[in-house]
Amino acid sequence: MRSLQELISMDDPAMPLVRQWIEEAERPAELLPASDQADEVLLSLQVTTRSPMGAIAHETGGILIDHGWLRILGSGHERLPRNLRDWNQGRAQGFLLVADDALGGFFAINGGALGEDMGNIYYLDPESLQWTPLQCGYSDFVQWALSDRITDFYEYMRWASWQQDVQALAPDQGFGFYPFLWTQEGSVETSDRRPLPMSEIYAFNIEQQALLG
Repeated sequence: MRSLQELISMDDPAMPLVRQWIEEAERPAELLPASDQADEVLLSLQVTTRSPMGAIAHETGGILIDHGWLRILGSGHERLPRNLRDWNQGRAQGFLLVADDALGGFFAINGGALGEDMGNIYYLDPESLQWTPLQCGYSDFVQWALSDRITDFYEYMRWASWQQDVQALAPDQGFGFYPFLWTQEGSVETSDRRPLPMSEIYAFNIEQQALLG
């Protein structure tokens, strides 16, 4: 275990780079202030603030992108109470959950459970309940999330009023759809949708994923 002093980089911090990415973002992005749990979160991750992941974990409460459609987790904030340490306890085995979206999709760093490409990002797609490799690491993922490329990624996953609906949604919530999106009858356009806690959505999706094999 490296100490907090070893993890906090004063000589080459990544936070200025993260701030530059946000300033140059092609999608609306809001940087939330760090919480008083930032030190504990960084210690648990054992990554330095030389890396964008360490910087986001320690220097931010998280990042809200595209009106809150996509949420990158940090040290937690009153608007985004989940932090990288607590959110992963008891949920992730062999991967680290780092972001999610209002659709009920989850992004994770592969720690060996999702494939041979250790360190790469996977997406738990609510339309299939399968972990899909995005073929990029964490830093590239953050830059991708801030770019217009997410518009193409979500092209068929958004409905006409998604912006208004997401702005009325708490960042710690997602939409639950019925019929479920992974069924033949499910559709973001025609399924009923209602706000649910992200913890409930994740638990249900993992349960259904196991049942479906």
